[in-house]
Amino acid sequence: MTEPRPPADPRAARTREKLRRALLAECAERPLAEVSVSAVVRRAGLGRATYYLHYEDLQALAVDACAEVVRQAVDALHAWRGLPDPAAPPPALTLFLADAARHADLYRSLLLPGGGGPLGELLNRELRERSRRERELAGAPRAGLVASAVAAAFTGVLADWLHGAVDGTPEAVAAEVWRLLIALHRAVR
Repeated sequence: MTEPRPPADPRAARTREKLRRALLAECAERPLAEVSVSAVVRRAGLGRATYYLHYEDLQALAVDACAEVVRQAVDALHAWRGLPDPAAPPPALTLFLADAARHADLYRSLLLPGGGGPLGELLNRELRERSRRERELAGAPRAGLVASAVAAAFTGVLADWLHGAVDGTPEAVAAEVWRLLIALHRAVR
């Protein structure tokens, strides 16, 4: 799959935004697997040829549409400085999970149980890279191993929570997953 090309001009950026909004609106009504390019372009008020100028397929559009959600999640998990307190998750993490709960129907169509789907794949990749980079900057050992474990654990817990396999309020899940992620970081010294 090729990555979406960066917009060359403001018109292209506006077109891509229309397509992202249309896809997210479609996914709010039905799972991604049931969404068609025809439905997206109809909702966006664009032609099919225009769609294919910007995206190779629905998967590429879905990944692009998920980028903001992924950025928020990755930033929420790294919204602390100094020594992390296992008893106090970053407030941004709780806010992110509360927002995810409000948009659970949409996210469930893009993030499959266990962490698959376009949102899960992108979240795992971005979180793994950010965690690896931060761990390397701190001089901590086994940056790749721990980053991989952190990304897989958070992506899997988030997906399973949204799909009902993990119980808890956003506050409770934030506290539990925060302790889990700190334990993963501390497991390898």
